[in-house]
Amino acid sequence: MTKYNIALLAGDGIGPEIMAQAVKVLKVIEARNDVELNLMPVEFGASAWFKTGSSFPRESIEACDKADAILKGTIGLSHEESKQIPIEEQPERGALLPMRRRYDTYANFRPVYLPTGLSHFSPLKPEVIGDGLDLLIIRELVGGLYFGKKETGVNEDGLRYARETLEYDEDQIRRIVEIAFQSAMKRKKKLHSIHKSNVLKSSILWTDIVGEVAKGYPQVEVEHILVDAAATYLCLNPGRFDVMVMENLFGDILSDQAGGILGSLGLMPSACVGPEKAYYEPSHGSAPDIAGKNIANPYAMIGSVAMMLEMSFGMDEESRNLWAAMQTVFANGFSTADLSKADTGMNLVSTDVFGDKVVEALGR
Repeated sequence: MTKYNIALLAGDGIGPEIMAQAVKVLKVIEARNDVELNLMPVEFGASAWFKTGSSFPRESIEACDKADAILKGTIGLSHEESKQIPIEEQPERGALLPMRRRYDTYANFRPVYLPTGLSHFSPLKPEVIGDGLDLLIIRELVGGLYFGKKETGVNEDGLRYARETLEYDEDQIRRIVEIAFQSAMKRKKKLHSIHKSNVLKSSILWTDIVGEVAKGYPQVEVEHILVDAAATYLCLNPGRFDVMVMENLFGDILSDQAGGILGSLGLMPSACVGPEKAYYEPSHGSAPDIAGKNIANPYAMIGSVAMMLEMSFGMDEESRNLWAAMQTVFANGFSTADLSKADTGMNLVSTDVFGDKVVEALGR
């Protein structure tokens, strides 16, 4: 029997509610496979700071170090609540970025998937959605502006200023581009490299490296596209894309936009992969306004479990089963109040009930 240690970082807001549904699924997976899943719940994010004085406490770090994979919920509080936490300990700075840095999770995968049967979730016109959406955004996750040198102060004219550095070296770019080409080879052999080389020198280096790596993948069709044009095409013709690769800031913005064309970030799971460890998380926020109401859809959280099964544990068949189970629940007309309204014809159920229906479908 194979044993896997999984650190569970439920986080803040709706995080604990949707994590509970992920745990239901993991118990089914464990029960019918020759695996032992050692689930290790630990504190992470704003809730951790209020309990321990640290957003990423030592106990949590130790659990993540031990884990074969990390399953992370949502983090963050309302603006007013966040102001109670010191700036450097606020969840993104004090927990999320340090975790990315510690495990060098440089490759972020965000599948943008909407089959025809779920196209009613999208705000785009049916003729734009066509036969559905199926593209993959790959984002470099540990470089660029978010991790560059930062400085604030008052200049000689007495004006407050902020200075942040966008920096990449060729090795950082090359490794994420290699991942993108490998992913393209498994799909339609089509890759869009997103950049801003008409303004940014970092993007000139980026496109140079893409061209160099492309020589090793002659089967892959490569198209370079400016980030602002890519944003437009995502709305007007998302079907033109298959695999998209981009630097950190661009990936943050465009992947959230892609959530918008799905109809909600609640439909977008993600994987953050490093050389030795990965963490999996829903792409959406902690939604503190609906926390505790049992109406948040756990699709992105459970979808993150499906990605973990495939990418960290090699359980490809169970991953496919889980995706199919979630699609079945939607196809049977069930949704939650955060994704659908009563007048859409969907049967609105609670977070718990949606999770139960996924487990039921998975069992079949």
